[in-house]
Amino acid sequence: MSPDMIFTSESVTPGHPDKLCDQISDAAIDALLREDERARATVECALATGVVFLAARYAADALVDLPALARMVMQDAGYAAGSFDARNCSILTSFVELPLDAREPPLAALADDEAIGRRVAHEQANVFGYACRDTPEFMPAPIVLAHRIARALDAARRDGFASLSPDAKTQVSVEFCGGRPTRIHGVSLTVAFDGAALDGDRFERLRAIALDALSVGEMAPDARTSVHVNAGEPFDIGGPARHAGLTGRKNGIDTYGEIARQSGSALSGKDPSRIERAGAYAARHAAKNIVAAGLAERCEVHLAYAAGQAEPLSLSVETFGSGRLADDKLARRLAELLDFRPAAIVRRFGLRTAPQTAGAKGFYLPLATYGHFGRADLNLPWEAIDVAEALKS
Repeated sequence: MSPDMIFTSESVTPGHPDKLCDQISDAAIDALLREDERARATVECALATGVVFLAARYAADALVDLPALARMVMQDAGYAAGSFDARNCSILTSFVELPLDAREPPLAALADDEAIGRRVAHEQANVFGYACRDTPEFMPAPIVLAHRIARALDAARRDGFASLSPDAKTQVSVEFCGGRPTRIHGVSLTVAFDGAALDGDRFERLRAIALDALSVGEMAPDARTSVHVNAGEPFDIGGPARHAGLTGRKNGIDTYGEIARQSGSALSGKDPSRIERAGAYAARHAAKNIVAAGLAERCEVHLAYAAGQAEPLSLSVETFGSGRLADDKLARRLAELLDFRPAAIVRRFGLRTAPQTAGAKGFYLPLATYGHFGRADLNLPWEAIDVAEALKS
């Protein structure tokens, strides 16, 4: 990235069709792992006006009503009436149930190093983790601010802004100077209203919601910060009645707001045996600990995996000239401290047992909105800075 630029990141509310699909897919992963920690599953969803298509391929000793789960997620997101109704939309399914011996081994069987080494990556993957000092969450400022407004819009809808659609998009543009965020250049909201139009009163209310959401923190809007609402094409109706949704189509929102690299694979809808998911969490944990240790202002960690092998083919660190130590030395320290083999990541972060203790909301479902990283509202194991001190020595 250029040290002097304006960068824009976007977020969406839970009622955005793509995010509905992510939530349905991750709710299914939670439900299967809650009943069977050995479950393996991939769950994908697509939806449009009045129709939901749900595809799952899984091996699990579990009984889960996936269509009922999908209706619950959609209703919670705000679709209980109107042009898209979770209660009476059509749900088409394609389920492939695999033999139980295709499940992962019991966690007790992964107690020794040899057993961990036998659990190889099932797919080829390049995964990336990123961290920076832009925000207290060690995340890029644009995506953190975009998520903040999206949360505020959804909270306002649930709090009585009745005409506001569950489907909204937020964009925040941040000015960078010398590689550091300096001010909020502008905000753009794309929202729909159920049976209402965007008049002056609604514009001012939305403007106030956005500015209030941004007023908390070190970098607040100033007199030159612009706010636009529905400045593009008309947005008279939102949700699946307007545009279709698909699992895994919002990778930038799920990760770093497109300011840093991410894997091309979706994070949602996969059990933790998929290295595209578990590896992305491990890479974020490594990058965050390097920055938290004061060893770099910005850091990207790259892990390369090959199908059929447990050890990553490559572990590299890029600190973009901000490192206190050479990048290759930081990579060696990570390799000495952390085990990046798939089974070791799953065991270290408790990725199979977490859904059983996460409560009614689940462990993976909350990740499907507002990002998988930098979540101060969730106690995520890959957000811990537990090896920062060890990395210093």
